[in-house]
Amino acid sequence: MTGFTIPDDAIVEERFLAASGPGGQNVNKVATAVQLRVDVFRLGLPPYAYARLKELAGSRMTSGGELILTARRFRTQEANRSDARERLADLVAKAHQRDAKRVKTRPSRAAKARRVDAKKSRSAVKAGRGKVRLD
Repeated sequence: MTGFTIPDDAIVEERFLAASGPGGQNVNKVATAVQLRVDVFRLGLPPYAYARLKELAGSRMTSGGELILTARRFRTQEANRSDARERLADLVAKAHQRDAKRVKTRPSRAAKARRVDAKKSRSAVKAGRGKVRLD
């Protein structure tokens, strides 16, 4: 799914942070988590893809148009770095996918008649459940 390559000038900052999770005491000493900041405008996305990326990113997108991804799944910097870049490429590839256009349909005259007949028959059944009146 990663058919999109990220231009190097789009990546604003790549910061290494101390991660939580597996690693024992090593996790307290080594900054293995990666925080990737990407300028979305430099990706050169078409308007529909930009809107979809904004929707997919949610709170990871800043008001300044930067996308912030944090990768801390692995124990090494390099693995987390490649994971962050892969996730970014997947997100951009998903943003390029367009939803199928909805085709309006109309029920036929026969279908409308069947629906009305079914409603009338149900109405008759329910009307027959009422109190019996002796007129």
